[in-house]
Amino acid sequence: MLLAAAFLTFSVGAGFMHAYTVFLVAFIEAFGWSRAEVSVAYSVSQLVHGWTSPIVGILVDRLGPRRLILMGGVLLAAGLVASAYATELWHMVVLYGVIMTLGANCLGLVVFVPLLSKYFVRNRGMAVSVVQSANGFARAFSAPVATLMVGGLGWRGAYLWQGIFMAALIVPLAALFRRTDPEPSTAAARKAAAGDGWTVRQAMRTPHFWLLMLVYMFTGLGSFLVALHQLAFAVDIGFDKLYAASVLGMGAFLSLPGVIITGTVSDYIGRERSAIITYGTSIIGVACGLLIVSPDQHLLLWLHACFFGLTWGARGPAITAKTADLFPGPNLGTILGVISIGTGVGAAGGSWLAGFVFDQTGSYRVAFWMSIGFYLCGSVAFWMLRRPPAVRR
Repeated sequence: MLLAAAFLTFSVGAGFMHAYTVFLVAFIEAFGWSRAEVSVAYSVSQLVHGWTSPIVGILVDRLGPRRLILMGGVLLAAGLVASAYATELWHMVVLYGVIMTLGANCLGLVVFVPLLSKYFVRNRGMAVSVVQSANGFARAFSAPVATLMVGGLGWRGAYLWQGIFMAALIVPLAALFRRTDPEPSTAAARKAAAGDGWTVRQAMRTPHFWLLMLVYMFTGLGSFLVALHQLAFAVDIGFDKLYAASVLGMGAFLSLPGVIITGTVSDYIGRERSAIITYGTSIIGVACGLLIVSPDQHLLLWLHACFFGLTWGARGPAITAKTADLFPGPNLGTILGVISIGTGVGAAGGSWLAGFVFDQTGSYRVAFWMSIGFYLCGSVAFWMLRRPPAVRR
């Protein structure tokens, strides 16, 4: 039940955040912003996501998921409603990049992994992959749904009704975790419990901690040099907007089984082998995108969407489970939060860099080649994690 509740909650928060790919196109049409400008809010969002993950990790270790979901739901709903009245670029930077991101972060993976790691030990990769797959599931339905809402209500009306919907879900979602609040404990008890596991300082003294952060950063760069601008890329080539959103959404939907399968397989063949397979699959997807030159190449668009979507987020379970394997204990949420800074940096850099490259070259092709390069770097860094760290003192 907790696994299902975590999946549902993560899906809701991620769905609203991934819809920005559709609003990005709407902002270009409404305000005439450049690709780099319209990417700023998303880049700031990824930075905020990464740099606030340690805080979310600390809070969930102390307050539990239920209180985090209540706080996050309020922030996310407020940001969505306020976005309906945005008129300047900085409005979206503050609302989407900061407020909505803080809210979604409190409904995200860092909140649920420490909880589920207590219940799933031998099948930790499977459990984490089920929750992580919510990210791809949300990305699959957010693009076509947001496209229909923007087409029927306008982008302002779409934001307003999304905010109202989020506000209605806050209490029901939090109620799913009503029995997960941490038990009160004394300072001495907390200190004794911490002695049974890794601390952040101890983890940071190992090369594995920094390799995990590099893996997160390279993966974020590789993924978001493509993901944020996929719809704009397809529309620029000449594909119909709703058709392209539907194809990319169907491709993203494949991440639901893809993430679960790769995460579960990692319990048997190892996290490293599982991750490298997903990197290779993503590279094939990006390569298919590079081959698209005209709107009549429907097969290549489907192959691009399916191969890239199949492994969207698929590294997440392997990385997260590997973190739990290497640094178990009551401080796992905090350690995972600090390592997640790498994701924020990589995703922010990739999102903005793709827009900048387009503004300079008039094409996303250089960005796609850079994506392949960063995926290869991530593969090398992950493979170097195969040996456990030395026993801590």
